Amino acid sequence: MDMKEFEGMVFCQSCGMPLGKDEDFGANADGTKSDEYCLYCYQNGKFTQPDITLEEMIEQTSKAIDKEGVMSLEEAKELSQQNIPKLKRWE
Repeated sequence: MDMKEFEGMVFCQSCGMPLGKDEDFGANADGTKSDEYCLYCYQNGKFTQPDITLEEMIEQTSKAIDKEGVMSLEEAKELSQQNIPKLKRWE
């Protein structure tokens, strides 16, 4: 996978999803677009899965990447394990 396509892109600070389009972003409590989180992780100013653990997020994200056919499950797990712990939600 060529990571150059992701240069300069914003990523969800919970799951690491690239936020390339306006509809990818979650929503704050006042209805404005969140500039840090995706629509899957953040709605109405709250996390959609407030009790999810880092390990569960890595597993969930890896399966989603695999399902999209972007890379194998093993590659997705490795990428997720390297990057998700560095995101704002997990610091």
